[in-house]
Amino acid sequence: MSMTKLRLGPLPRTENLKLTFTCPASLKADLERYAALHSQTYGEEVDALTLIPHMQEAFMARDRVFRRTNTQSCTGNL
Repeated sequence: MSMTKLRLGPLPRTENLKLTFTCPASLKADLERYAALHSQTYGEEVDALTLIPHMQEAFMARDRVFRRTNTQSCTGNL
């Protein structure tokens, strides 16, 4: 295993739901490169499609406005 750490750590086991995802070819290439680096870093083979929901979840978790809106909607303070 490499000593390099990626922003997206090892993937947890989850229950999956199928969605359709459309993106530009350049983003697909970037996702495939990231998946290869993730596989190399953590020693477990993973493809780009597996990474997308984890990357999106991490992105939304760091979005302050989304978190604040989500917290307000849960308490009824929109």
